Amino acid sequence: MQTGFPAGAKQRKVWTRGAINAVLSLYALVTLYPLIWLFISAVKSNEEFYSRPFLLPTVWKWDNLIRAWKVSGMGLSLWNSTVVTVASLILTLILGALAAFVIARFEFKLKAFFTGLFLLGMLIPIHSTLVPLFIIMKKIGLLNTYGALILPYVAFELPLAIFIVAAYLVSIPKEIEEAALIDGTGYWGIFFRMMLPLSVPALSTVAILGFLRFWNDFAFALVFISKPALKTVPLSLSAFATGYMTDYELTMAALAIAVLPTIIVFLLFQEQIMKGMTAGAVKG
Repeated sequence: MQTGFPAGAKQRKVWTRGAINAVLSLYALVTLYPLIWLFISAVKSNEEFYSRPFLLPTVWKWDNLIRAWKVSGMGLSLWNSTVVTVASLILTLILGALAAFVIARFEFKLKAFFTGLFLLGMLIPIHSTLVPLFIIMKKIGLLNTYGALILPYVAFELPLAIFIVAAYLVSIPKEIEEAALIDGTGYWGIFFRMMLPLSVPALSTVAILGFLRFWNDFAFALVFISKPALKTVPLSLSAFATGYMTDYELTMAALAIAVLPTIIVFLLFQEQIMKGMTAGAVKG
């Protein structure tokens, strides 16, 4: 008695798998090509950037990276961006997790109102608040400080953080919480010992989205920061462009340096990010 798949079916399965792999490989190449092009352009001269934009350089100018680092003051900019981003992320995650815990696990009057109020923050155009925020910052003396960036970042990222974490916490069975209460664990213990560790995938998603927004923001830093000692990475990249010309070999080199932290963070947390994207989608 013949068992298994017929030879024709096996061959079709191999061809199908090969076609799928080929399509996925092509998609990956198209997705990664802008990044590859950036790193190749970072070691080109200005002449080759224009004459051979999509080809490998004839002379690899590795000194572009060193010159871009020195001219833009990238070391100081990286430090400032790191301080602002880390502080903003810590505040966003703590405050967002606390608010999401209350909304997802408690029943109280005006719950729908406060939930809607938080979500309403997602509809506010961020850059439309630049002028009023500048006036407020100037009156309270926060211009040209880390706080001028940290506070607006946290305020505008909180609605999204609350929405994502609350959607995840709702999917956790309440029996776990009830069992902890019977054992004598208070609400603070439930939050820090149970809900916070369980919500790591959702918090990781919030962290990567917040990191991308904080690290790459240019408008707030341009308006609220004028001291060279406090400039962030996006501001340092503007040092190579004037009203008359742009030094592309140094601009691309600086961009290549600036994008590395984003790539490293994504590679470190990619598993948690994928879990967070699907967390809470299906209950039970």
